[in-house]
Amino acid sequence: MRRFAIMTDDPGWHGDELRAAFALRGCEAEFVSLADCRFDIGTAHGLIIPGFEVLPDGVFVRSISAGTLEQITLRLGVLHALQELGLPVYNDARAIERSVDKSMTSFLLKLRGIPTPPTWVCESEPAARALVMRETAAGRELVLKPLFGSQGKGLRRIADIHDLPTANEMNGVFYLQRFIDCGEGNWHDWRVFVIGGRAVAAMIRRGKTWINNVAQGADCEAAELTPRLRNLAEGASRALGMDYAGIDVIHDPESGYTVIEVNSIPAWKGLQAVCSLNIAQSLADDLLARVPALQLMGTR
Repeated sequence: MRRFAIMTDDPGWHGDELRAAFALRGCEAEFVSLADCRFDIGTAHGLIIPGFEVLPDGVFVRSISAGTLEQITLRLGVLHALQELGLPVYNDARAIERSVDKSMTSFLLKLRGIPTPPTWVCESEPAARALVMRETAAGRELVLKPLFGSQGKGLRRIADIHDLPTANEMNGVFYLQRFIDCGEGNWHDWRVFVIGGRAVAAMIRRGKTWINNVAQGADCEAAELTPRLRNLAEGASRALGMDYAGIDVIHDPESGYTVIEVNSIPAWKGLQAVCSLNIAQSLADDLLARVPALQLMGTR
């Protein structure tokens, strides 16, 4: 029987959905914390994956817990090593590194010609202050985001120089992106889900404030996957080398649809509630298709 590792510290609903999807194809899936994995160069493969006497047939990365720089480097190193051993790692370490670092995400989107709002990233507090004064003097607002962060946590709307925190409050890095105004009380954006390079579902997220993340209380509505949304999401996923991704898109009244976030470990509970596609099954099937010569139950 094929066995897969789901890398997570908190399986929850998503873990249960994935495990059931693998089981439907006649495969076992075990939950593993990356923090419990380790290098052991004296063993056959140089890695110890708890619960696996031999290496798994593939790895699904559902979460990487917070830690020190050294801990995160080690956990990503384990993912890099698994890929070096020829295992499909979904998403792989490089894709995660590119998307977790918002500055690299913005850079790659721009480099690949994917519309994304003007963005500035620096360590210099005087440079950040000068930028804020220039943008606000022109009647524009900015969004200040943690360089590493998700689910809408830590976002700040900057309308005045006095709104800008110190460098210490932002861990020494200012990531500033031009604010896209949907209109007071009409806050919304789109989440498009991409699997295997193909956009498969979309929803509108309507925020109770200007932050539209489901984790911050936004409501979900089914949305048509229009050609424009599809092309933007698939292009963003390719730009960052994703196996699967959640792409956040907003409509700029001046320039049209634009990508504001790319998520390499996206949640999909809200999306599943408003779409008919079994997302966990589609994710599991895409990973299974990457395992050579895999004979699956129920796929004929």
